[in-house]
Amino acid sequence: MRHLVTSGQFTLDGGTWDVDNNVWLVGDDREVIVIDAAHDAEAIAAAVGDRELTAIVCTHAHNDHINAAAPLADRTGAPIWLHPADRVLWRMVYPDRDPDGDLADGQELTVAGTVLRVLHTPGHAPGAVCLHAPELTTVFTGDTLFRGGPGATGRSYSDFAAIIASIRERLLTLPAETVVRTGHGETTTIGDEAPHLEEWIARGY
Repeated sequence: MRHLVTSGQFTLDGGTWDVDNNVWLVGDDREVIVIDAAHDAEAIAAAVGDRELTAIVCTHAHNDHINAAAPLADRTGAPIWLHPADRVLWRMVYPDRDPDGDLADGQELTVAGTVLRVLHTPGHAPGAVCLHAPELTTVFTGDTLFRGGPGATGRSYSDFAAIIASIRERLLTLPAETVVRTGHGETTTIGDEAPHLEEWIARGY
């Protein structure tokens, strides 16, 4: 597993914000997948190196998580995978290009012998997914769950009740020691976040 931080801008609903994104690479010395190709296709390609890039997996389709996906796919020939419920956000970035494949809840992606199970976790975006890798004691949560709370739900196509349900039913049911590798910021664990669910609900965040 390797982690890059790339920098750029997130744009939605007429606003633009500077952001740092986590890009995750999972694989071995022969093959790898990229989770959330953000901002800098050249840097991500350099991290992939001469390995086969078997898939570019998008946890959701906000521009800051997919804006390097097409350039990286063009450079490497790797397919782009996205949950179909996020096509509306995808088309804001790529109006003339579709992803190569649809992610589905329960789908299993395998790279270098490691299984990543797709968990559909709507709320931050309608097609948001997390990727659970039990063998790595890890879940890649995109912008669904962060250290300190859920992802933002104050913008178009987001829903607070939905993200709380996703976190309660799909993430907090994972083993407490599971490391949460997020779309932005620091990692945490399921055990560290689980006690705070009711606080988040009370705050509306």
